[in-house]
Amino acid sequence: MNINNAGKIYISENSNPQIREYLTHKGFNLRLIAANEITYLAVCTHADILFCRMGAGQTAEIFEGDPCELGFNYPYNVKFNAVCLDRYFIHNLKYTSPALLERARSMGLELVNVKQGYTKCNTVVVDGSSIITADEGILKVVKNYSDIDALQIRQGFVELRGFEYGFLGGASGRVRDEIVFNGDLSAHPNFEEIRDFIEIRGLSVKYFPEYHLEDIGSIIAE
Repeated sequence: MNINNAGKIYISENSNPQIREYLTHKGFNLRLIAANEITYLAVCTHADILFCRMGAGQTAEIFEGDPCELGFNYPYNVKFNAVCLDRYFIHNLKYTSPALLERARSMGLELVNVKQGYTKCNTVVVDGSSIITADEGILKVVKNYSDIDALQIRQGFVELRGFEYGFLGGASGRVRDEIVFNGDLSAHPNFEEIRDFIEIRGLSVKYFPEYHLEDIGSIIAE
């Protein structure tokens, strides 16, 4: 891939060095999210706090939020932490940024309300109609939509600095025809189900066994 034609990837400065080397080698321009005072330390470098991937396919537009809209603590720091599928925009709509809601409506997406404000953190977006999550509330809502396939996994088994555990959605992201994980996905108890769910949809899985699986606030690729 010619680096001049590659898109950007938004990723935490706390991502593991191998994943950054891998993505750079594939020709992507990495925009590292540095520590800041916008929100609390555990999530301030998380790309999904500041950006929303508007699309679930190989390429997507990236909505860049205005940090001035965000509050320091939950739930006022989740205004851009939404999931965008082919037909649906999923978030706790009470806290969604008005500008992001307007973008979703302009794309003709149906708005789907869930209680979880950290919607993207909790959700691996595989393709335009398929997700992976451990969040019971998200699962309960999406079961009402016959055209959304959801794989339920066990909660935990993902590190998040400063917390007991993080979320698999925040430890991953779609990069072209791969779902890339920040760390060792094979250590997750649902590894085989996750891998099969992704591969049966024509995508591949990339992970890095040398590092613990860690929630870094998603890997957001154009």
